[in-house]
Amino acid sequence: MHAVLWPHSLSRQTRRLVLNSNLLTAPFRSFHSLSAMYTPKDQPSQNSKVLIFGSGNFGSCLASHLGDSQHDVYMWGRDKNIVDHFNNHHRNPMYLRDHQFPTNITAVGPELPDKNFMDKMDVLLFAIPTQFLRKNLLILQPQFNVQNMPLLIFVNKGIEIGTHALTLEIIADTCGPQIAKAATFISGPSFAKEIVERQPTSVSVASFTESEANKASALFHQPHFRCYTGRDPIGIELSGALKNVYAIAAGMSDGLGFQNNTRAMIITRGLAEMTCIGTAYGASPLTFLGLAGVGDLFLTCSSSNSRNYTVGYRLGQGESLDIIMETLGSVAEGVSTTKGVRTIIEELGVTAPIASSVYDVLYNDKDTRVAVRELMELPPSRELELPPTAGGPAQQLLRKLGLRAMDVA
Repeated sequence: MHAVLWPHSLSRQTRRLVLNSNLLTAPFRSFHSLSAMYTPKDQPSQNSKVLIFGSGNFGSCLASHLGDSQHDVYMWGRDKNIVDHFNNHHRNPMYLRDHQFPTNITAVGPELPDKNFMDKMDVLLFAIPTQFLRKNLLILQPQFNVQNMPLLIFVNKGIEIGTHALTLEIIADTCGPQIAKAATFISGPSFAKEIVERQPTSVSVASFTESEANKASALFHQPHFRCYTGRDPIGIELSGALKNVYAIAAGMSDGLGFQNNTRAMIITRGLAEMTCIGTAYGASPLTFLGLAGVGDLFLTCSSSNSRNYTVGYRLGQGESLDIIMETLGSVAEGVSTTKGVRTIIEELGVTAPIASSVYDVLYNDKDTRVAVRELMELPPSRELELPPTAGGPAQQLLRKLGLRAMDVA
């Protein structure tokens, strides 16, 4: 047992909540969670074979980054025209169209790869929208060789409609707890265009299995792309999903003509809401102060390159959601995520007025100006306060995964 040295500014309640949430992210007594039949594949020191599921904006940029790092990359796409065009010209006709991709990237599809192909891979990376993940994992799961399992990496951000499940739970439901426990998640402030331009970028890499997080970090880490590992995949997932909701709010504010004061308010209060929701769910509140939390929140709330910000901006300009979604040209996960967030807020009993207002604008046809006015007319309240209880949903998910956390000081 080791003593914990707390900053004097932390209240007793805050310290207790941090300890409780750390129960979910502390090192485990042993990896009994990975049974004898599950064996992760050893990763080569260089030239890994990587299969990326998804040829969209982010999947393409990660393919370029890994190809640039001298790995052999295969990028699956469901559109035969994109696959053929990419292989003929080393360009993606839909995303990052001005970028010339490395020649060591091969597009595959539209059929999903078979078992023989996947057995040759060192890494399987999933960059497909959350709403389509369950369907594809159900198809792929019989092809997995759990006795020689590739490193699994997930970069999608969102909450599944209907089930309100995080990606971690989708993996557990479709592939079993062994695979879910070893899955690795990458999130952080990382626009695709800037990654392919080799602009300095940093991300969070998290897994319940620390060795797998270290493998993913080593795979991606470059002088222009720094990786920081952690053991709170639940917090990383919630951060990546929740920040999209607040990016829509920031876009609406800018679309209405409000300026810097208002945007700063939305970012700061959005972070407070994210931390409250995440802590009540069972994540560590400290995760929301990292790259996947405040880092990604700041990025998506302050740039027109963000799809979710763009949705909000156009709503603030008076366009209908149907027209925006028809003409956006890519998936804005925050629109579907807002539904799941609303349900989670109600189930947890936490107060998140900005997220609730975004839901009302998207799904109850509330006028954006009315939503802003009602937010500003709320009575005064305490600025920073964590929820009185924490951990219920995350503890249920841990039980589903068969995980047991050790006591901490």
